[in-house]
Amino acid sequence: MADRTFAKFTFFKIDPAWRRQSAELRASDKREFLAACEDFALDRSLRAYSTIGTRGDVDLVLLSQSPNLDDLHTFHVVLGQSGLAKWAETPYSFLSMTKPSPYSEEAARPEICVSERKYLFLYPMVKQRRWYGLPAEERQRIMKSHIEVGRRHPEIAINTSYSFGLDDQEFVVAFEGDDPGEFLDLVQELRPTESSAYTERETPIFTCVAMSVRKALDALDGTASAVVAEAPASA
Repeated sequence: MADRTFAKFTFFKIDPAWRRQSAELRASDKREFLAACEDFALDRSLRAYSTIGTRGDVDLVLLSQSPNLDDLHTFHVVLGQSGLAKWAETPYSFLSMTKPSPYSEEAARPEICVSERKYLFLYPMVKQRRWYGLPAEERQRIMKSHIEVGRRHPEIAINTSYSFGLDDQEFVVAFEGDDPGEFLDLVQELRPTESSAYTERETPIFTCVAMSVRKALDALDGTASAVVAEAPASA
């Protein structure tokens, strides 16, 4: 397995007019989209999340991962050819990569967001430039305190990937958990920490519900992907 992996968070917003199309057309559009996802996921990591009810500007999030950036390019080209994509906008898109943290002795994670926890809390992050002007020892001290707060909430798993030079943000931070209230408490505890004073931006924030691609697609219109044909009338 590769030491580093590209992670692509793609956000979809579906035109409301699509929901007024026939059930057969909607089912066909979803099947094409699902087929592209299933093909990619044969030997690569793909996770799906629904944001129905948690965001007004996003309906579906896909996290695709590969050590090869060309894989992600090809996947999104194929997705764009599906019927559903013709009705979709991409209001947000984050590209990042796994690598070892300078503040931890842990090795780089080959893949992120691989637990079976129910929710994903996701946002892009940018640090203030003055942060990078601090001596390395000072940054290490500040981050040690930051990490200790996180360890008081073992039910929340953190996934940090890096976007320096790849995308507009510097990091993509994704937390996995089964209790949104636990995550809220963690964030509140982090607010007064010294490290928080060096944050430039950490929005927009997405609360995402983890589920299979098929279920996330069915959540778009509340209808199962497979349309059952009407039984022939009796003679």
